Amino acid sequence: MQRAYNFNAGPSALPLPVLQKAQEEMVNYKGTGMSIMELSHRSSTFENVLNKAKDDLRTLMNIPDTHEILFLQGGASLQFSMIPMNFLGAEQVGGYVLTGAWSEKALKEAQKLGQTAVIASSKDNHYRSIPNQHELQIPDQNMAYVHITSNNTIYGTQWHEFPSLNGTDLIADMSSDILCRNVDVSKLSLIYAGAQKNLGPSGVTVVIIKKELLSRIPTGLPTMLNYETHIKNNSLYHTPPTFSIYMLSLVLEWVKQQGGLDAIEKQNEKKASLLYECMDMYNEFYTPHAEKDSRSLMNVTFTLPNKEVTSSFLQLAQEKGFVGLAGHRSVGGCRASIYNAVPLESCEALASFMESFYKGQ
Repeated sequence: MQRAYNFNAGPSALPLPVLQKAQEEMVNYKGTGMSIMELSHRSSTFENVLNKAKDDLRTLMNIPDTHEILFLQGGASLQFSMIPMNFLGAEQVGGYVLTGAWSEKALKEAQKLGQTAVIASSKDNHYRSIPNQHELQIPDQNMAYVHITSNNTIYGTQWHEFPSLNGTDLIADMSSDILCRNVDVSKLSLIYAGAQKNLGPSGVTVVIIKKELLSRIPTGLPTMLNYETHIKNNSLYHTPPTFSIYMLSLVLEWVKQQGGLDAIEKQNEKKASLLYECMDMYNEFYTPHAEKDSRSLMNVTFTLPNKEVTSSFLQLAQEKGFVGLAGHRSVGGCRASIYNAVPLESCEALASFMESFYKGQ
């Protein structure tokens, strides 16, 4: 079977060895006579899967003991509400940095629950860049936290260095770039990420939360929307997405086999460089959406001279086996999402196709 060149933005490519391992274990997981999807989430067999996933994630990301790891449902979108519900006090202000559509959505949910402030935004330049440290305008009010979106799938921008906040808690939606590089987790009070880009299939959300935050959770929250509920029950308060957690565990094992985040980061830099260098070489034809110092390692966004040429590019690309290259409707053009599981060979093939398409015009 010929595998597609999968550049979908999410759900996205999974490592082929992971899919093959899941296929091998699908109907009889480790001699149980059952699929992982049939096992009780209360069984020791499944709890071993969950705990191994936590341990591997902690090792790979060097997550300190000061932080808990949760596997939740509801996607990153539920976290837009859970974060202010748990940590935005009545006399406090939640600070939001706007760098794209998902940060806008996070702000919109927080506004329903308390006071907020936009402390920086790149909306005026159509989200082509990430704000610099000196652009952050932190108000004098009591700041509950500052929220950022570390990578912006639609616009192809990424924080290359997280802001310094002088003691204010930093919260990051890392749905589209978690595990793509090394990050100092100790500098963040909460990280959350939907799995469907770098961690596994859709259905599970990873939350990495600093224990010190828990003392701020107010009484009276709905049980399921209280982080303490899930911490006290090891993410097993109710039936978790067992298959998604199992797949996530396999992906983490694959990342370890690749050499960990040092090796993954180098590979991602190489993949991204192939595409950005091609665009820079033919810059009168391929125009990156993101400014150079804000370019994403995960989502390479660009436009072509006009809609007709773009349509022709996408049609021919599809015929050649490239999937998911159409840009988001709010930006147009094209987007290549090159998450961890997208092999170098796919990026080489795309760069070659882009070069030949340009020369054929």
